[in-house]
Amino acid sequence: MVEGQNGYSLPWVEKYRPEKISDIVGNEERVAGDREDNEHNVLGEGIVRATGAQRGVTLGPGQHKIIVLDEADNMTPGAQQALRRIMEIYSETTRFALACNISSKIIEPIQSRCAILRFGKLENEMILKRLVEISKFENVKYTDDGLAAILFTADGDMRQAINNLQSTSLATGLVSQDNVFKICDQPHPTTILKIIELANQGKVNESLAVVSQLWDFGYSALDIVTTFFRVVRDLDTLPELKKLDYIREIGFTHLRVIEGVQSLLQISALSFSKTLF
Repeated sequence: MVEGQNGYSLPWVEKYRPEKISDIVGNEERVAGDREDNEHNVLGEGIVRATGAQRGVTLGPGQHKIIVLDEADNMTPGAQQALRRIMEIYSETTRFALACNISSKIIEPIQSRCAILRFGKLENEMILKRLVEISKFENVKYTDDGLAAILFTADGDMRQAINNLQSTSLATGLVSQDNVFKICDQPHPTTILKIIELANQGKVNESLAVVSQLWDFGYSALDIVTTFFRVVRDLDTLPELKKLDYIREIGFTHLRVIEGVQSLLQISALSFSKTLF
């Protein structure tokens, strides 16, 4: 296990972080091309200030300094206006890379100066390959359904998958399906599937009893409705039209939950939605 500067063990998500652009998994069309020669020109700046753009680095012919601003969508409008001015002043020598989750929070004058690259979720096969590699390096004991459970909880997020792998392995010694959902503290998909099947059979009271049981376990409304979506999305036994209707109902419930109506009533209403009959 690689240790940090203070002697503590590094989290696996840091230990196995890509060191070169060629190490990045997925989104090949976004990272394609030879960019390794520019990596020594990259500067990371946590705040908007001119010092990064002014800092001298050795540049080859046709190369530029690259300043990376992470979580750029959390910058205040005033800070973004300052950044806009800095980008204008140092445009001949410096390039800016802004990483954000919600691009609409970036002011239009900055967006118009940027080439926007959107990164999608990773395919499960890509994540699974990396999880198997890390498991071999770290001597992790796992089952196939355990890795499948990690893929379910990660939902296309490589960092989340690696964190869940480490947490489950260290806490239980075995990455199995039950252990993953227990450690990640998410409703078990089989429980959600049971709710759907009972509702489809018209057994409303039995379906509501399982919903109440989940609620009594302490899962939040958001946890439950999110797992509902993931289960229904991948469920092949539902007719396509009914699946789409159910996803629509899940979306309405999700909207009400994030607006603050996080009650058992909302989840109960979803469990015997009219679309199931």
